[in-house]
Amino acid sequence: MKAVALVALTLAACAPQPPVSGPSRGKCSTAGLENLINKVATVALADEALKRSGATTSRAIGPGQAVTMDYRVDRLNIYLDAKGKVERFTCG
Repeated sequence: MKAVALVALTLAACAPQPPVSGPSRGKCSTAGLENLINKVATVALADEALKRSGATTSRAIGPGQAVTMDYRVDRLNIYLDAKGKVERFTCG
């Protein structure tokens, strides 16, 4: 079940996102996301984090998951623990 939730969150996070309004549109910032840490990752949480961060895209990263190392200023990385809870956010 956790794997299914992670896959669903990952797919939703990779879907094209509507434009972000505000002065920092497209440039990711993790400031203000602290209260989302340790919460169970859901599509709604990923959408909220994406909106707050100013990023235009995001990806969920599970324990031991392989990811590309390319750096993108417009991408929010959501790191999850084995239970599907948010561990941290980074940009890139």
